[in-house]
Amino acid sequence: GKPIFISIGDVEKLSTFLNANDFIPRDQMFVDDYTFNAYRAAGFGRFDQLDREDVKDFKMTAPEIGGFRGWLNYFGVVSKVSPIPKDMKFGEVPEGVLWVGGTFVIKGDEVLYQWSDKVPGNHPDIREFVNIAKAAAA
Repeated sequence: GKPIFISIGDVEKLSTFLNANDFIPRDQMFVDDYTFNAYRAAGFGRFDQLDREDVKDFKMTAPEIGGFRGWLNYFGVVSKVSPIPKDMKFGEVPEGVLWVGGTFVIKGDEVLYQWSDKVPGNHPDIREFVNIAKAAAA
């Protein structure tokens, strides 16, 4: 198998993202529309609706994206790919930015590993995830 990535957005935002990240194969990246049905089906939710007790010890930090140049590139693309519908009115909070995703390892019909992010920046132990994925691919 190979990794599959799913995000929130539309075809135009997906194309913009893939053009800025040409190392990601186009056949491995998909978008859920603004109904969030794929995210709901996967059991994901919105971080503003989680129990605060579950995330009280989590500290959100800025990612390392390559220094000043990395941040310039990031800000040049982020507004074009953010999950904000075209009919959004000024001052409204776009629901798409409130959803958090997760990570799965699936082999056939069996879910071998599942992680649901609690807040943006929360992610699984990468070594654990990679080891499970490698074992599944063997």
